Amino acid sequence: MNRTGEGLQSPTVRVSGAGRTEHGERVLSTARAAADSVTVLRTGPTGISEYDPLVLATDAGRTVFFPAPETPKVRDLVAAMEDGELPTDGGAAVVEHDVETTTLPVPTDGPFAVGERRVLGPCGWVGPLDPTAYQFHSLDRDAGAIADAGLVGRGRGDATADEPVADAWRRAREADGDPVVVVNANDADDRQRADQTLLAGSPMSVLDGVAAVAEYLDTTDAVIHLAETDTELRERLQQAISAAADELPVVPVLVAGPDEYRAGEPTAALEAIEGADRIEPRLQPPSPAEYGLYGRPTVIHTPRTFAHIHLALSDPEETNRSGSGSATRLLTVTGDVTAPATIELGSDAHLSAVRNAVELEGSFKMACVGGVFGGVTRTLDIAPTVAGLTAAGLGTEGVVELLNDERCAVATAGDRARFASEANSGRCVPGREGTVQLTELLRAVYRGSFDRGKIRELGRVMTQSSNCLIGAHAPRPVLTAMDEFESSFEAHADGRCPSGTCTDKL
Repeated sequence: MNRTGEGLQSPTVRVSGAGRTEHGERVLSTARAAADSVTVLRTGPTGISEYDPLVLATDAGRTVFFPAPETPKVRDLVAAMEDGELPTDGGAAVVEHDVETTTLPVPTDGPFAVGERRVLGPCGWVGPLDPTAYQFHSLDRDAGAIADAGLVGRGRGDATADEPVADAWRRAREADGDPVVVVNANDADDRQRADQTLLAGSPMSVLDGVAAVAEYLDTTDAVIHLAETDTELRERLQQAISAAADELPVVPVLVAGPDEYRAGEPTAALEAIEGADRIEPRLQPPSPAEYGLYGRPTVIHTPRTFAHIHLALSDPEETNRSGSGSATRLLTVTGDVTAPATIELGSDAHLSAVRNAVELEGSFKMACVGGVFGGVTRTLDIAPTVAGLTAAGLGTEGVVELLNDERCAVATAGDRARFASEANSGRCVPGREGTVQLTELLRAVYRGSFDRGKIRELGRVMTQSSNCLIGAHAPRPVLTAMDEFESSFEAHADGRCPSGTCTDKL
């Protein structure tokens, strides 16, 4: 059933990103104080944090963008709308659109014009706590058909990351015991913001995806795992769950876990939810689909995956045609930029498009793609697909760090190796000892010894034999940095940093 919730009819003033700063809260309160007949709607983040707080003034199918306005400007534009006028002076963009659109209208240029806004569409436009603004499909669409179309898991915290979800769903449904669905939203790496953007900006989409999987598994049990430090997000998400309780067959339980990088791994997340004193990944097999939370068959995905499930259910014909549900990928663009941005790219795009979503501080030198243990590259002429990223030796976790010419490739690789030596669970020898050895080999470069053969052999062993993803992926920044900047490693062994930014970083 089509619905048009609060704020979808004009005239309306939307304020996104209000909760991020005191200024944003002042903008929201100023708009509400000035409004009488005009609707003032607090929305979630758009993903473009440079514009926060973003004020969108809408009337009769036209929307004007006002990035980070001062409170007097907000008071004036609300007053003008109360008088029947849509102000455009000082707006960054004016977009014409359908009056009842349920996704954020996209300008023709600027950061919002980068990529697509399919999964991100409601973010910043629809009230996140208003279930009447969404279409729920978990009760009237077959999630199994979506899985069979080739939908894959997205993100490090997903138990089927980069793999089709169909097999895990079937095993969980056929295994002994009552199944449970887990949303793993605990990622201590703040480089990745896509999951938090979706939970704050479009929680109903995620909840609908959760309910669809639960219906497929014939269960009503679901858990959302958040970091214990995400108190504001947890409160808002609880409000969203309560608001949607009458619309969905599943009411997830929120569980807070330790704000540690290791706790984001899927099976480590299960340990955290169970309250284990030591958080570490489990040995597999059995997989979570067979023996997961408290020994029950468990499907564990990230918010990104569940939001993609909702999108695929919204247009099953397109899903069947494409063969993979939504082919888009959410990427957080960060690094040496004035403000990070979360964007959505289709499979026919190139990573180079992310440069248009942010303002780089300095000249571009390299990028690290795939999170803290992503791959280092000089070029972004790469498709944002699993195949394209993997072939380039990059990570698929949904992060593109743009690094400027003041960065040192050796120091960048060394910092990540050292982090791996501190953040690993210590359960397996390659993860526990290999990360320490890798760090020591990089320290040796600063002392005049660059043993490229030993570094590569250690990286090969760690990648192939580690039990956890930290141990398996820790060599990637080092090996790819060596591929791209081997002369820099040689220069450091000779006592010189070509970028002039480090002496003994380790």
